[in-house]
Amino acid sequence: MKIAVECKSPLLQKSIELFLDKYLSSRKKCDIVVRDVKCLNDDRCFYISNNKNADLQKPFSKAQLILELEKKYKSLHTSDINSENDEQESKSMDFSILEKRIEFLTQEYQDNIIRAVKAFYEK
Repeated sequence: MKIAVECKSPLLQKSIELFLDKYLSSRKKCDIVVRDVKCLNDDRCFYISNNKNADLQKPFSKAQLILELEKKYKSLHTSDINSENDEQESKSMDFSILEKRIEFLTQEYQDNIIRAVKAFYEK
């Protein structure tokens, strides 16, 4: 999760930067943009304000901020996750074929060993 912070309030800007120091990124490379001004056209915008329609209302803790940002990140990337799940399902189908082949070879090997042991003791 990469986050850019663009707040008009210098105090809020610095606080969020301190809270999110390991997630900070440039505006061009970010997944989410944290702002204290409502933005209408950007899905990546995460709005912090006293308003009830804000993504996160002030005052907030570091844990609340990170939790809400993770929810936002997951909601933005649900289509990516679904496509990854489809890829994993197709790979698991390949593994089922491989598992059946290994099971067959293992059974064949076991039968050969049992035949060899029986032949040894029947002499």
